[in-house]
Amino acid sequence: MTRPERVIGNLNRALHTLLDNDPRAYVIGEDIADPYGGAFKAARGLSDRHPERVISSPISEGGIVGVAAGLALTGNHPVVEMMFSDFAALAFDQLLNFASKSVSMYGRTVPMSMVVRCPTGGNRGYGPTHSQSLQKHFIGIPALSLHEMSPFHDNADVLTAMLSREQPCVLFEDKTLYTRTMHQGGVVDDLFRYELLDDPSRTARVFPVDCGDPDWIILAPGGLTERAVAAMRTLLLEEEVTCELLVPSRLYPFTVEPLLATVSRARRICVAEDSAADGTWGEMLAQQLHEHLWRRLARPVLLLSAQPSVIPTAAHLEHTVLLQATALRRALTEASQ
Repeated sequence: MTRPERVIGNLNRALHTLLDNDPRAYVIGEDIADPYGGAFKAARGLSDRHPERVISSPISEGGIVGVAAGLALTGNHPVVEMMFSDFAALAFDQLLNFASKSVSMYGRTVPMSMVVRCPTGGNRGYGPTHSQSLQKHFIGIPALSLHEMSPFHDNADVLTAMLSREQPCVLFEDKTLYTRTMHQGGVVDDLFRYELLDDPSRTARVFPVDCGDPDWIILAPGGLTERAVAAMRTLLLEEEVTCELLVPSRLYPFTVEPLLATVSRARRICVAEDSAADGTWGEMLAQQLHEHLWRRLARPVLLLSAQPSVIPTAAHLEHTVLLQATALRRALTEASQ
């Protein structure tokens, strides 16, 4: 019997496939060489197989991304690993003022195929400087594409799509997903199934078996999928409230227009995220949804975010700051009444 593949194993296999098939691919990051293989072991085995193209770097996020941008500018396909996404702030200048601008500032379009991987989010007890979800700080930068890992999207396909954009991309990887199982064959569990929609962001649609139009449609990034499905399960079994979940692979650029036929099937819509509120991906989506659907909705789009706070190390305090399944379920129950 085949053992189910974990998300971290799927990501590691995707990186192996990239290096095996693309002689222009590089992987760069701190402590990624074997036997360590990176903080979360995503790079395990890569340096043994491709020692000349797996570079274990000094501790300098700006330097790492700068080297990657130089490699991309000369036609290579580098993938950078940030040890924690919080440290991407140290590389913000390279992403904002060099990599993304290099696509168009030379008077012609210049391919800049590069990916910066960012282990993201809390619920692991890592404290204020290792637990943030910084997606909102990178939204709106021209020629910088943002994606998020999920258990529904094969990482080999995601990396291929990102590099084929010929623009710098950031891949956010919620750390809580690494040990989870990849969903395959359209099955989530005994109650829910999923499919990949044919839209530019390759959105995964998670829906209950043998139910009609949902009471709620939830839009959430990949890191919230486990918590969202847990909330949907309880709502269905205990409250008889049906929900569908939409999980895009690409967060930005993002438009809801290709999904309007799907989201308009419900009169209540919720956008959930783990970033602190104000100026977020969720607010961007809520604005688009309101513009297109406000005449059809029973209430304004419900937006749920993490609390505006640093993220504590203590588990019971961390739980109160980040968006959990219980908070999502409670908010949807109250808004249904």
